[in-house]
Amino acid sequence: MFTSVKCGGVLAIAVSCTLQMQFAQARDVPQVGSDWPFYGGDHNAQRFSPLKQITPDNVGRLERAFVYHTRDLPNPGSRYSPETTPVKIGNDLLMCSAKNILISIDAATGKENWRHDPGVPDQAIPHAAACRGVAVYTAPQLPESAQCRSRVVEATLDARLVAVDLHTGEPCKDFGQNGAVDLWEGLGKKVPGWYAVTAPPAIVNGVIVTGAQIRDGQDEDAPSGVIRGYDAVTGKMAWAWDLANPANVHGPAEGSTYTRGTPNMWTAAVGDEALGYVYLPISNSSIDYYGSNRSAAENKYSTSLVAVDVKTGKDVWHFQTIRHDVWDYDLGSQPTMLDYPGKDGKPVPAVLLPTKQGDIYILDRATGEPLIPIGEVKAPKGGSVEPDFLADTQPTSEWHTLRKAPKTEADMWGFSPLDQLMCRIQFRQANYEGYLTPPSVDRPWIQYPGYNGGSDWGSVAIDPVRRLLIANYNDIPNLNQLIPREQADKMGLKPIYAPKPDETALNKAGSKSGKGEGGASTYPQVNAPYAISVNAGWRNWGTGVPCSAPPYGGIRAVSLDTGKTVWDEPLGTARRNGPFGIPSHLPLNIGLPNNGGTVTTAGGLTFVGAATDNLFRAIDTATGEVLWEDVLTVGAQANPISYEVNGEQYVLVSASGHAFMETGTSDEIIAYKLRK
Repeated sequence: MFTSVKCGGVLAIAVSCTLQMQFAQARDVPQVGSDWPFYGGDHNAQRFSPLKQITPDNVGRLERAFVYHTRDLPNPGSRYSPETTPVKIGNDLLMCSAKNILISIDAATGKENWRHDPGVPDQAIPHAAACRGVAVYTAPQLPESAQCRSRVVEATLDARLVAVDLHTGEPCKDFGQNGAVDLWEGLGKKVPGWYAVTAPPAIVNGVIVTGAQIRDGQDEDAPSGVIRGYDAVTGKMAWAWDLANPANVHGPAEGSTYTRGTPNMWTAAVGDEALGYVYLPISNSSIDYYGSNRSAAENKYSTSLVAVDVKTGKDVWHFQTIRHDVWDYDLGSQPTMLDYPGKDGKPVPAVLLPTKQGDIYILDRATGEPLIPIGEVKAPKGGSVEPDFLADTQPTSEWHTLRKAPKTEADMWGFSPLDQLMCRIQFRQANYEGYLTPPSVDRPWIQYPGYNGGSDWGSVAIDPVRRLLIANYNDIPNLNQLIPREQADKMGLKPIYAPKPDETALNKAGSKSGKGEGGASTYPQVNAPYAISVNAGWRNWGTGVPCSAPPYGGIRAVSLDTGKTVWDEPLGTARRNGPFGIPSHLPLNIGLPNNGGTVTTAGGLTFVGAATDNLFRAIDTATGEVLWEDVLTVGAQANPISYEVNGEQYVLVSASGHAFMETGTSDEIIAYKLRK
């Protein structure tokens, strides 16, 4: 049922495709080409399509082939950030809506084949309703005619694993209870919205691996960040990786829970079928901005890439990108697998890891040993409330970083001299010693890059033909400040489990626990000495635009052979942006905050939405020049895909808006192909 990758035309593609097909035959792994069988395109999550019908020469003829409406729109008081990336198998596109409605549509026409609504309630929505994708598994041990031999699997906002038949959408009777598995088991008291899954599961050697998002900044005593593996046919738990209690591999003892408050995996993993490892990008602890009360296990594994054996659930190696993380620099990007030269120059199976602080690492997939130079920088401690906890040094990638030079007072900006003056005053009043400036309570501190990166969940794309890594990134500071517990109590900051007198107002506030001055969001951080105020994007006190000068985001091509920048361009125009929220309608390419990644193709194009100007773009992969764009009704904060039907190449993106990015709300899935 899976179509193989199309090879030919370019030797590099042919060699790559030959190796991929040999691997697929050996491991029965579906391949990207006519299809897009994985969230990240292929099993390596490279977000590369070998299709080349659409090129820089003809992309101007690209037009909409169809627009599909999921019919999943928010009820009053709820927030949506769908972020959906479909997979394509045969003639079917398979996707999940913001509230986890599973949908199959015809890949050529957008006609709906079936839909399955698992009935996720609004109360389960965390910061916003989102479902980034699904996974597909074909069980070789089941007869060809068996129901759910090929199944679509998702994890839901209300913490369930759901499996349905790929062809009919009917629940898989052999999976869990009536096609669903309860992920709340072993977590303790159920608090809707505190524990939710937004990322697609990884399926490696017949084991479904999933983590979950734990709502940030609520309480140190939060649901566990345990990662679990489940049999892809029966739904029976195969193992649990509780980083602070390895004895919980088969579940906690009766009356107990998995270790509370531990770092979680809210983003997508990737798996190596040959090694039998799954690579887990682990987040920070449940209290992001204070660490002195963390356990040794939390300090060991937080903000680390962890390789776990899918047979046993035991960790094999881990690589930590930030020690004693107090910046919310958790790992948000899905890792990417590739071959990379080892010490002897011969190709080594490797895993590439982007980070929010901008550093990009390449590690040996089997051992975790770096295949690139790793440096160390001294970490400042001035102004810290816990200098003894902070690490003395931090690792950095000497191969490549998306991080730019530290901000200066001269970088402060505004639409008027008064705006600029106020931002410069704030700069002088803040603590700032570069990207590792620790949290402070006496005055605000500048965090740059902010917690959205650098790289976030959109991750990167790899063009194996041109030997390029394509990364879109954010380039904007946050202005944060710790709040003493006594003051936080007077402010009435409450965690998610506290009684809510005005549910509608709190839902409108999304993931935040309150609003501070200047539009900052506040989190209670219960059981830590401090709550936290975060001004994401460091918005100007009057006009609402950022205090730092643009660009606020960009897109960059990096040579895989040298780690050097090939080109680097701002991503996003000023057409929707302006003071006081008034659009300027100017096409100036200023570079904007962006969420969602790219797809790059053998035809020489990179497609990206992501930016908050609500445009979908085709970029020349060789030069960074924008060659084509489409104006969308709302934002496309999602990863695009490319596939083929009846000899025609399509490019598709979810243009459904994003609450946090303030790009509107819709339910549109838009596909494009060349005009004949």
